[in-house]
Formats: sequence, C-alpha cells, structure tokens
Amino acid sequence: MTDEVGQTAVPAAAATGGDEKPAVLIIGGLGYIGRFLALHIHKNDLASEVRLVDKVLPQLAWLAPEFAEACSQDKFMQADASKEQSLPRIFDRQNGRQFDYVFNCGGETRYSQDDEVYRLRSLNLSVAAGREAAKRKVAAFVEVSTGMVYKPDPSPRKESDKTKPWLKMAKWKLTAEEELSKIEGLNLVVLRLAHVYGDYSNKFVATALSLARVYQHLGKEMKWLWDKDLRVNTVHVEDAVRALWRAAEWCREGKKGWDPTWGRIPVFNIVDHGNTSQGTMSTLIGTIFSIPTGFQGSLISSFARLNLDHVVDDLNEEILQPWADLLAAAHITRPGPLSPFMEKELLKDTDLSLDGARFEGVCGFRYERERIGEGEVRGMVDSYRRMGWWP
Repeated sequence: MTDEVGQTAVPAAAATGGDEKPAVLIIGGLGYIGRFLALHIHKNDLASEVRLVDKVLPQLAWLAPEFAEACSQDKFMQADASKEQSLPRIFDRQNGRQFDYVFNCGGETRYSQDDEVYRLRSLNLSVAAGREAAKRKVAAFVEVSTGMVYKPDPSPRKESDKTKPWLKMAKWKLTAEEELSKIEGLNLVVLRLAHVYGDYSNKFVATALSLARVYQHLGKEMKWLWDKDLRVNTVHVEDAVRALWRAAEWCREGKKGWDPTWGRIPVFNIVDHGNTSQGTMSTLIGTIFSIPTGFQGSLISSFARLNLDHVVDDLNEEILQPWADLLAAAHITRPGPLSPFMEKELLKDTDLSLDGARFEGVCGFRYERERIGEGEVRGMVDSYRRMGWWP
C-alpha cells in the first residue's frame, strides 16, 4: 500500500528499526529555538539525519559560528511549509523512509502583527505540517506553543486552567493547537513555553538588556511599569530544546504516564523553577549595569493602563535615538537583531506565570538552568559582543 505521495506509508517508528537513531525534521530550523535544537542534536549525536526547513537563508539568519556544522548547507532546505505544494519536497527523504520526529518551531514570531499575518504564517503552517505528518505516520510531532495562551494570573497556571490568550500571536497559537488536535492519526505533543532566553536571544529579556544599556548611557534610573510582583516566567533556550527532544522521545515510547482524564492530546508547560518576576529582572539589571532601577508609582501605572499606546510611543521616542547614537559610537554599521524598541503588546499588565510540574513528573525531565541569574544574563551580553551587536 502506498500513501498519496507515492511512498510506502510505513510508520516512521517501524521503518527505522529498534536501535537506529531517529531522522529529524525541524520546521523553522533557523529560528532561535530551531537552531538551538539543531545544535543540541548535533552536539549529542542524537539523529541519523537532520533536515532544517526555513524561509530564511542561513546567510541572513544571524547565525553564530558555533552553529556552522549543526546548521550547515547540506542539512538546510529553503521552503515555506505553510504552502501545500512545498510539503512533498520538505517531507520526502532520499531513502524512501519517513522522518521519525517533526518539530514545528516555525511561524510568525514578531509581535503586534495583523491577524491575517498570524493566520497565514503560523496557523496555516502548523495545520499543513500536521496533516502531512499524520498522513506519513510520523512517530512524534512536537508543536512549539506559548504560555501566553492562559488567562493571566499571578499564581502559576496549570495545563488544565482556563485559556484566554493576551497576545494576538498567542491567540493564533491556541487556534493552531485546537486545529492540530482534530487531525486523525497525528502523534501530537504540545509544549507551551515561558519567555525563552539565552545567548543571541533578541526577544523579551534581550529587549530589557538593550533598554538597560540606554539608561546606563543616559545616566538615568530604569523604571518599570506596574510592580515588582508581575510574573514574567522564563526558560533557558538550552533547557527548552532539551524539553522538545524529551517530548518527542516520550511520544515515540508510547506516552507512558499520560492520564487520559487530562485530555486526548498531551500538553505541557515548559518553565524553569525561578518564578521570574519583574522584580527578579530589575535586581539583575541593576547589578549588572550598575544603574538604579525601580518601579513607577501607582499613579503613573494607572495612567499607563488607560493610555498604553501613548506611553509606549513616548518611551520609544526617548530611547531609540540614544540607542542609535550608541551604535554609531561603537562603529556598528550593520546592526544586529537587538533593539530596545518596546512592543505595547508585551507591556500589558499581564502575568506570564506557569506551573511546569506535569512535564517533569510525566517525562522525568530536569532543568539544568533552574533560574535566570547573573551568569546567564552576563553570558547573553557577552554573546552579543562576540557577534558585534553590542554597543
């Protein structure tokens, strides 16, 4: 019997045999999480074959030197996995077998985009890849989602808690989860991640560090909106990709320990033990940059809550020119992906607070970076210096 693409539809797990290393497909393979997953697989010699699929060419992806072998040209395929006509080329292997693990690390990662952008680049991508993986009987399909799908609350959210996405990106990630769960025969695991940070990151923590550099330059106190208790939970990228790999193994091994009362589709939160808050970040930044840090009073925070657009616009106006001046003074003519630009979506008074006990208990996972600390943050700044991004 052959499948719709003309290859024998042998389940991937059966095709590889008992002890052979899995063949791996990473969609969004040059994105931040995708490249670190490829590096983890390469360093630990975990796979018999790795294919990285991305719309972006390696030369334009700001890859650091240590990714050269893990993300080499022979592993890379430029393609758009949201387009159905691209899927046979993406999923077909030369030996006629199927991939064992498919990791969907792709999708739109920019904030504050139009809904249509997320629908096309995130939802359509997830659904197209999921259907193809189900058709080919892939042993594990791991969907990278976000912890921002929950109704915000300072107390850690469990996987069974109410969802109420507070970013447009998260709304479409949750829709993708729901659509994937409807696909018959898809061996799906969903991972909802906290703020991912680490070397070369340019997202949430990186923005705070860039802001701190501006305030250090201006000799001003760095004041945060809201209060020190606002939860901004984190996970180090190296732990995040270890969790992805463990989830795929666990799925292929038969999902041992999964309680059917939790739902048909395994969903896990991925978050470190630090219960990171704005207070955590404020203290770290004050120490590392030797600047005073604090929080706006309740009056200003109340005003900001009602006039967030104006507050964010004013803030960006205040910081972007000094950042440009710093880059010019450091002779950085080709700025990297770092910026102190603040996204109003991320400045909402909303907690990202997750309970990760289920994944640790069911899958036997242990975090190597249990909390964000001074060493991790200094390491991030050092990584920016190595790449010539840091003024």
